[in-house]
Amino acid sequence: MLADYGCVPTIAVKDLQRARDFYEGLLGFTQQGDSPDGVVYAAGSTSFLVYPSAFAGTNKATAMGFQVPSGSFDSEVGALRDKGISFQTFEMEGLTWNDGVASFGEEYRAVWFEDPDGNILNVETDSDAG
Repeated sequence: MLADYGCVPTIAVKDLQRARDFYEGLLGFTQQGDSPDGVVYAAGSTSFLVYPSAFAGTNKATAMGFQVPSGSFDSEVGALRDKGISFQTFEMEGLTWNDGVASFGEEYRAVWFEDPDGNILNVETDSDAG
């Protein structure tokens, strides 16, 4: 069954070099390997693929999310702000917003932002990560 295997999120981009500048230079990811037309990045114990596509940026839903321990959330969000990342807000029942940070109850906080092609990424607290 497919549930027995790992999966690799794939992010379509229009310009691979511009994407590399964003994911490596701005967000600090390290290239793990190459694919025939893209770049594989390490992300914790997983990885993700960035590849060129004419359909880049057409997904209007979250393409990839990163779960961080709640104790690291503020520093990660601060680092993104320091690099000029702007956060999105939207209407969703149960969410409250404070300076671009969404909260749901006591435990969950999250931010959403876009890469240069409009792919939506998010950083959220992982209550299981401590």
